[in-house]
Amino acid sequence: MKLQRVLSYTRKAVEEYQMIEEGDHIAVGISGGKDSLTLLYALHGLKRFYPKHFELSAITVDLGYEEFNLDPIKKLCEELDISYRIVHSDIAHILFDERKETNPCSLCAKMRKGALNDAAKEMGCNKIAYAHHKDDIVETMLLSLLFEGRFYAFSPKTYLDRTELTVIRPIMFLSEMDVIGFKNKYNLPIVPNKCPVDGHTKRQYAKELVRKLNHENQGAKDRMFTAILNGNIPGWPIRQ
Repeated sequence: MKLQRVLSYTRKAVEEYQMIEEGDHIAVGISGGKDSLTLLYALHGLKRFYPKHFELSAITVDLGYEEFNLDPIKKLCEELDISYRIVHSDIAHILFDERKETNPCSLCAKMRKGALNDAAKEMGCNKIAYAHHKDDIVETMLLSLLFEGRFYAFSPKTYLDRTELTVIRPIMFLSEMDVIGFKNKYNLPIVPNKCPVDGHTKRQYAKELVRKLNHENQGAKDRMFTAILNGNIPGWPIRQ
């Protein structure tokens, strides 16, 4: 996928859900994976021509795994002239050595978000951009239906009262295949995920289930995504 198409989908999300306002300072959460790096490229490209001016910074929460080399991300941010901060933490040690968690994802996400929010506030940001794409949103809806008994999915834009930060999801209209295509075309400097439970989670189960449903019923994923957009989910902003 070419950058121009990524920018088109990103601008669509930003405008339909009023994600960016004049003077915003947006922190991009960078995990080192393909999704967050695609988001970084997308917002950097959008910044060049978008009528509402905004600042861009990047933040990585280092969970404390060994051999997690972020030098490729540092180099990319230098090339794009984006301020980059690494937040070092002991999250991995707490989860796996101290608490010996067998299902660490929820607690890990909570701790990562807390560290990311704190860093964003210290850097003067008022918004944080997460790299959730179309597949993530559909998978979250399925997880909520199957394990919580409710129809829910990530909101495109959410204001966090406690931190006075707004979370936005600008690549929500990109599919995972779009992101993979972009990663391959532009040779993104991926930093491998070191989490020992990666690929063995309920989210992975949902990913495989969506793939199976879409294979057996062509277009099922897109129809589920459309149902989410039209679902009047509490907390979702009005789509323009």
